Amino acid sequence: MRPNTYIRSSLFLLLIAFCSCSSSDDGAKDPTPQESLPPEASVLVFPKKDEECNQGDIISATQSKVTFKWKASDHTDSYTLVLKNLETNETSENDTSTNSLALTILRNTPYSWNIISKSDETATTATSETWKFYNAGEGNENYAPFPAEAVAPTMGASVSQPLTLSWKGSDVDNDIASYDIYLGTDNPPTTLHASTSDSEIDDIALNPATVYYWRVVTTDENGSCSQSPVFEFKTK
Repeated sequence: MRPNTYIRSSLFLLLIAFCSCSSSDDGAKDPTPQESLPPEASVLVFPKKDEECNQGDIISATQSKVTFKWKASDHTDSYTLVLKNLETNETSENDTSTNSLALTILRNTPYSWNIISKSDETATTATSETWKFYNAGEGNENYAPFPAEAVAPTMGASVSQPLTLSWKGSDVDNDIASYDIYLGTDNPPTTLHASTSDSEIDDIALNPATVYYWRVVTTDENGSCSQSPVFEFKTK
């Protein structure tokens, strides 16, 4: 073969190889990164909802250690247990990588708790239901009702008139006797608007374009009572 012919053949083969590689590279697609699945909400197990908790290690006359338990949730790397003292409204957040956590809490005190599920792969979280319980005290035969929760209007809502105030009450002993509803423009409200055994009051007419505050005092058949937080709404 002549030298020039050999050179031309070599160049032709190199050109084919280059075009083949370029074509292959152009057709290749980068793999799409798989999106991380968000964590799922946990199911609470213990302390049970709206019940007395007497399963714990007594530390003193005022404190006991209670082990909170919940079901492990999918796509979750860690949990935050949110615990709220319903008498003082103090809230604490407690982190763990397992589905149980022992905490030292006050005896003879109502609490609420929930679990936030978290993942290392995404900022999205999932929150469980919120349960209330009463941590037992020494020699208790009757427990004060849990503080009532506002149903409507929701906190900070702007509402039309006439309006309905509704709330939810609960009690370990299931012996709620009455609710006293305080309503007014002062915070906290001091004017007793109504006393009732129902969980709502209908057809309330108030001044327009005004911020109102209200709270519920729940009393049981033994005279024990609890006071809700102050709720707020504005009339249209």
